[in-house]
Amino acid sequence: MSAIHPRRSHQAAASPITASFEFFPPKSDKMAETLWSTVERLEPLGPSFVSVTYGAGGSTRERTHKTVDRILKETDLAPAAHLTCVGASKEEVDGIVKDYWDLGVRHLVALRGDPLEGIGSRYVPHESGYAYASDLVEGVKKIANFDISVSGYPEKHPESGSWQSEIDNLKRKVDAGADRIITQYFFDNDLFDAYLDRIAAAGINIPVVPGILPIHNFEQTMVFSAKCGTSIPQWVARRFAGLKNDPETRKLVGVAVACEQVMDLVDRGIADFHFYTMNRADLTFAICHMLGMGKPETREDLAA
Repeated sequence: MSAIHPRRSHQAAASPITASFEFFPPKSDKMAETLWSTVERLEPLGPSFVSVTYGAGGSTRERTHKTVDRILKETDLAPAAHLTCVGASKEEVDGIVKDYWDLGVRHLVALRGDPLEGIGSRYVPHESGYAYASDLVEGVKKIANFDISVSGYPEKHPESGSWQSEIDNLKRKVDAGADRIITQYFFDNDLFDAYLDRIAAAGINIPVVPGILPIHNFEQTMVFSAKCGTSIPQWVARRFAGLKNDPETRKLVGVAVACEQVMDLVDRGIADFHFYTMNRADLTFAICHMLGMGKPETREDLAA
């Protein structure tokens, strides 16, 4: 019999669906318009929080901070700022953490971060910085009682040599004070189930939120998935076959594929999801609407 993950055990069968959304800081005025249009579209869905990413080596540090600040000031959303170990000393990182607390941010997503040269390059810790995410979590908790999310990998991090080292690393982050695990996106729910079993066997008992990527561009998704170690099942590839030059049908298929995956996870007892929006509202809004999220006044009353 499979191990029972604690999240499954205290979740009622009819739990309402909840979700969080991930955005990335815009690089231009046009991208900023797209992002804020997305934020406005998704806000009525009532997400538990929205996270804002941090570029490789802290390359978007200032833009991440500005985006989080604007979300705090102009919306009712609860922002979670991404924070990494790469390219900064402990003193610099601690200063950023304190600034976020003073700003009113109470949730951080603590990550080791990609190497300065990008995914696939060798990671070298900063000589006077936090070496790994577990060190970062411990350091943040010493500064203030932030709600801290950390990353998890249902198919192992590309740099993990074994499942033992993968789960050991995750447990170090949890033992350091992490409150929640948000996973890398995946498409095979059986792999996620196996991951939960491994986590449970290691005695990890904090919530694990599955990361869901609605597919906007299948070719780009294939390229990025190869870099981050995410497999794409043949059934997903078949759904997008022949649609390279048909964006409208791709959009419909993207919604259908994500809904199918999420509803299967709901059937398996999962009720909380993290959507990688790619700063686009259309697919994520449609999926969450179909899941019944949002305030009643934002949806048609089908009984009327």
